[in-house]
Amino acid sequence: MRLASTHYRRNRCFSPIAVRYFICGRSLSLSTASLVAGDYDPPWALIQPKRTIKVTALPNTSDRQNGDALLEAIEGLRPGDRLEIGTGTYSVSRLWDLSVSGTAAAPIWIVADRDANVSITRPDARQNILNVGQGKPVGYLCLRGLEFTGGSHGIRLGQCRNVWIDQCHIHHTQEVCLSANSADTHQLYLTRNTIHDGNGTAEGMYLGGNNGGVIMSESVIALNHVYNCRGTQGDGIEVKQGSWGNRIAENRVHDCNYPCITVYGTGGKQPNVIERNVCYRSLDSVMQVQGEAIVRNNLLIDGRNAAFASTDHQGKTVNLQVIHNTLVNTTHAFRGGSWNARRKMVLANNVIYSREQNALHFANGHQGVTIAGNVVLGDGPKRGCTLGRGLQDFKQLTWNADDCDATPVAEAPFHHAVAEYRLPTDLYGQARNADSIISGAVVGKATQSKN
Repeated sequence: MRLASTHYRRNRCFSPIAVRYFICGRSLSLSTASLVAGDYDPPWALIQPKRTIKVTALPNTSDRQNGDALLEAIEGLRPGDRLEIGTGTYSVSRLWDLSVSGTAAAPIWIVADRDANVSITRPDARQNILNVGQGKPVGYLCLRGLEFTGGSHGIRLGQCRNVWIDQCHIHHTQEVCLSANSADTHQLYLTRNTIHDGNGTAEGMYLGGNNGGVIMSESVIALNHVYNCRGTQGDGIEVKQGSWGNRIAENRVHDCNYPCITVYGTGGKQPNVIERNVCYRSLDSVMQVQGEAIVRNNLLIDGRNAAFASTDHQGKTVNLQVIHNTLVNTTHAFRGGSWNARRKMVLANNVIYSREQNALHFANGHQGVTIAGNVVLGDGPKRGCTLGRGLQDFKQLTWNADDCDATPVAEAPFHHAVAEYRLPTDLYGQARNADSIISGAVVGKATQSKN
C-alpha cells in the first residue's frame, strides 16, 4: 500500500510504522525485531484456504449491480473459502450485515485480488457501509486490502471474535470510521489500516462502550495510520472504560481534535499495553490514559493541553506505568491530574520537555507516586528528574512536530534511567544494552557515551 506523499510533504515523523509506507517520496526501512511480519497477526494468519473464488466488476454494469454481485458471493462463503475481489466500485444500497464465519482451522478470507483497487461504498449515509456480526456472532474472518468510503460508520463490528481487519482504507464516512461499540468483542486484530476524515463525532476507531457497557478484550490495534479526525469530537483511537488486555502498538496517529489515543481503565482486569506509538498534533492532549495500563516507548508531540494526560474519567486512575516515553510539548508536557495518593503509579525513565509551562504538572499533588530516571525541561516537580538542555538533545525534532526524529544526539544528557524500570527495547525495537541507562523512547547515539 502506498500513501500519497502529499500527506507528508512538511512532516518527517519517523516511526516503526514508517517501514510500511513511503514518506516524502523516499522508501524507509528499519531493521528491527518488532517489524517482522506476523508479530500482530492472529494465530490462524498463515492457514491456507481450501477454495478460492473470484468476483469481478464486469464492464457495462452499474456500481449497484457490482455491489449486489459482491454480497451474493460473500453470503455463499463457507469455512476455508477465500474470496478475491477484482478492481471496481461496489455500491451497497441496503443494510449489510456480514454474518459468515470460518473456524480456527478454516478461516474465511475476503481480500482484494492482487494489485486490485476495490472500493466499497453506499449511495447515502442512512446505514453503515458494512456491519459485521450484528445479527449473529462472527469469527475467524479476515477483510484485507479493501477501501470503504461513504456511509454512516465505515465498518461496525458487533458480536465478533477473531475478526481481522488488515490493510484496509477507511475514510470520508459520515460518522466514526471503524467502530466496535455495539456488542462485546474479543480478539480483534485491527492492523495496518489507513483511516482518516470521518465526520460527526469523527473518531478513527471507537472501541468498546461508555462505562463498560460494551467491552473489547485481548485485541490488537497495531501498525495503523490514523489522521484528520476533525469532527465534533475526533479521537484517533479510543478504547473505552472496561475494555481490557488490549495491545495498542506501533500506530501513527496525528492531527486530531481530541487525543490521538485515548484509553480508559479496565475495571480491575488485565491492563492494556500502549507502546511504540508515534502521535502528534492534537487540539487536546496527544495521549490520554485514565489508568490500569502500561504506557511505554511512545513518542508524543504537540498537544494544546499536554503531550500526555491522565485523570479520573468513568473510573479511578490507578495502576498506571508511564515508562521510557518521549514527551515534547509547548504547553504542559505531562499532566497527572488524579495521581495523588493513588496506588501503583509510576513515572520513570521518560524524557519530558515543555517549552513554556510544566514538564510535570500534578494538579492535586503527587504523594506516593514513583518518579525516577526522568530527564525534564520546564517547570514542575524535580524529584526523580534531571535537567535536559532543549531540542538540541534530539537529532531533528520541532515543537510543532514538523520534524520528529527523537533520536538523541551523543551529547544528550539522557544517561539517567533507573535499572528497575529499564525496558529491553526502544521505540524502534532496538535492544537496550544490559548496562544502558538512557531515558526516553529512543536509544540512539546517546548509548555511545555516558556522563
